[in-house]
Amino acid sequence: MENNKSEGRSGRVRRQKRDRWKSWAILGMFIACLAVAGIGWMYKDGQLAAKRHSQHREPRELIKVESVKDVKESYDVIVVGTDPEGIAAAVSASRNGLQTLLVDGRDREILGGLFTLGWLNTIDMNYAPGNRSLLGPKKVLNEGIFSEWFARIEGDSFDVVTAANAFYRMVKNEKNIDLLLKTKAMEPMMAADSAGETRVIKGLTITTEDGRKLSVRAKAVIDATQDADIAAAAGVPYTYGREDLGDKKSRMAVTLVFRLKNVTPDVWKQISDRLNKDDDPGTGANEVSAWGYGELHTNYREKNTGLVKMRGLNIGRQNDDTILINALQIFDIDGADPASRAKAFEIGKDEIPHVVKYLRENYPEFAKVELDATAPELYVRETRHIVGEYRLHILDVLENRDQWDRIAFGSYDVDIQRISAADFGAVVSIPEQYAIPFRSIVPLKVDGLLVVGRSASFDTLPHGSARTVPVGMATGQAAGAAAKLAIERGMTFRELSASRQDIAELQRRLNEQGMVLHPFRIEPQPYMKHKAYPGLKVAVSLGLWTGGYNNDFKLDEPSNAERMVNLTNGARKIKPEAFVGDPSAAIRDIREAGKQPNREPVTLEQAAWTIALALGYDTTLRQAPQLLQEKGLLTPETLSLIDNDRQLTNGDTFLLLKDLQDGLLK
Repeated sequence: MENNKSEGRSGRVRRQKRDRWKSWAILGMFIACLAVAGIGWMYKDGQLAAKRHSQHREPRELIKVESVKDVKESYDVIVVGTDPEGIAAAVSASRNGLQTLLVDGRDREILGGLFTLGWLNTIDMNYAPGNRSLLGPKKVLNEGIFSEWFARIEGDSFDVVTAANAFYRMVKNEKNIDLLLKTKAMEPMMAADSAGETRVIKGLTITTEDGRKLSVRAKAVIDATQDADIAAAAGVPYTYGREDLGDKKSRMAVTLVFRLKNVTPDVWKQISDRLNKDDDPGTGANEVSAWGYGELHTNYREKNTGLVKMRGLNIGRQNDDTILINALQIFDIDGADPASRAKAFEIGKDEIPHVVKYLRENYPEFAKVELDATAPELYVRETRHIVGEYRLHILDVLENRDQWDRIAFGSYDVDIQRISAADFGAVVSIPEQYAIPFRSIVPLKVDGLLVVGRSASFDTLPHGSARTVPVGMATGQAAGAAAKLAIERGMTFRELSASRQDIAELQRRLNEQGMVLHPFRIEPQPYMKHKAYPGLKVAVSLGLWTGGYNNDFKLDEPSNAERMVNLTNGARKIKPEAFVGDPSAAIRDIREAGKQPNREPVTLEQAAWTIALALGYDTTLRQAPQLLQEKGLLTPETLSLIDNDRQLTNGDTFLLLKDLQDGLLK
């Protein structure tokens, strides 16, 4: 599955352009108000944008980061990882009065991790619903420390030096934070709880850069590493990649971001002019960001065939006439394995000069650009997904659910990038707003530990949206405040996660500290009102169907015999041991008759026969529906919802999947 444009941006642009006529109507209706109030807004926003761009346009000097010389024997909190999520957690803990050690072991010399060393400098923003007003800026859902940092950078794309300096200033200004970089090893110090049933993390054994071994105790540990390294070492259960969908070996591609030089203001204008053409709704540009060139997906011929694939360019502007490009996807890489990451660098550095040559030869605006460098770190999208007190499910996102223990909000596209060169990726859905529960950062089996960022307790599908850094920074801020509350009340994080009264107090404090965590309700989306929605939930949960940028699940469109085989094969993950047969046998006669199964309507008999054959039942085409009913795998309720048993719709086939799942799991 693959979004061949730019990880969600193009879809939002499509929706914005499709709604443009509405904006003009609003403008006409409120022209008088705009003249009075709107001018003030436009002056304010325009002045702010111009100020931010001009203020940061000149190259900045990177501030040298200094580690603490003397590490204390104990802290209230240890935060592991200097990615944005870890910085948010440490700053939050400090501001809540906790003595905090912020420590990193990836040989980093600056703060910001994925943003500043992986060079992912275009932010996947989470905007509030109904946020396309002409009379003001878009409202972000992740207020608090994220918004505080965001105000210090250029915009939705940023210069990495500006970003690194902003992160360091936030940490350096906190009197309660000790910062320790370049550790050689970190191991959790574990003990059993009073009942001897649960493991408790008591701190870390740290090997410093100069080889000293320190035992540092803490009342709480926050794992903000990209891959939940501390949690895994402590014994927290997790799934890997797409394991929860029955495919442990698959995970989204990694990317090596690269930098091009000689991108003068004139070159940037040429790029912007190309991408802002109204006849191409999947592209766009502003002062700091550009996204498009989606044709690279099909036109570019890879040097490392099968190992890499190009998609549309995500371009983030720097302050020194360079740009950063996120576009090259590298496959079969285990992002948590150093040797595999090294292999990705080799592949990427071999491929990228070939990419740049192609850009120079095929696009006039790139004719004089040159390759400047590749990122010091990989952009790894997916490795571990810990198992917490609550596992965020795709239905939480699909249905825009609030959570009673909300600590963050998301709304970014459920963007599942390619897992192989043969895959195309997908956008599962476009949520309006959903909540991240506190329970999703509280791991099972280990107390005294919280896990924030993309490896928190998210299933692989919702992770496609919840992995965004603004969401991770919000969970980091919540973790820092939760550590204070738990220590203050003498309770474990697990006890806190079960207490509605104490969670309400946590939310009250977070709201006071700049976050906005109020209950919300989103009206049911049109697809949720469809008669086939119970089946759609199953198809989406199994990773078998997507709605794309328009949340159009095509429930009323006709299905076909081949698609039914594919759906049935995908349903194996429900109960693998039950699928002892071959569903493709159901379309053998169609092929032998010289027909194309993907153009043949799927009847109720054909669909039932496909399922029966997959389960190893010896039956005929005509007998199959009755057999499934007798086995409890096809219900009268579903049959009553099928309008035409000679041509099933997609929705009809999803209802059959629901019956199959319900019957197999009884």
